[in-house]
Amino acid sequence: MVMNMFEKELKRLINDAEKNPELKNALLKTRGSDDMMKDFCDVCQSFGYEIYLGELFAYGQDMNDSKLRATNGGGSFAIEGWDDALENIFDELQ
Repeated sequence: MVMNMFEKELKRLINDAEKNPELKNALLKTRGSDDMMKDFCDVCQSFGYEIYLGELFAYGQDMNDSKLRATNGGGSFAIEGWDDALENIFDELQ
């Protein structure tokens, strides 16, 4: 699988957060905020990572689109219960 620039930056962020408790805690603290995706991206950028809101949103959309394409016969609507991309990132951080 070829990773795009966003995925490489996200992987770097997650790897670095495993070694840096300050980064990890700041990211996890955004989980319950009113504007979780924006706040998550703001923390990323404050630590020097090029993670932007539009890219994070598109990444999540691409994940769900891929799942729909993988459905036998092609899915026409999102399947209830699928996690969103940011929740998956939080799971990796914990």
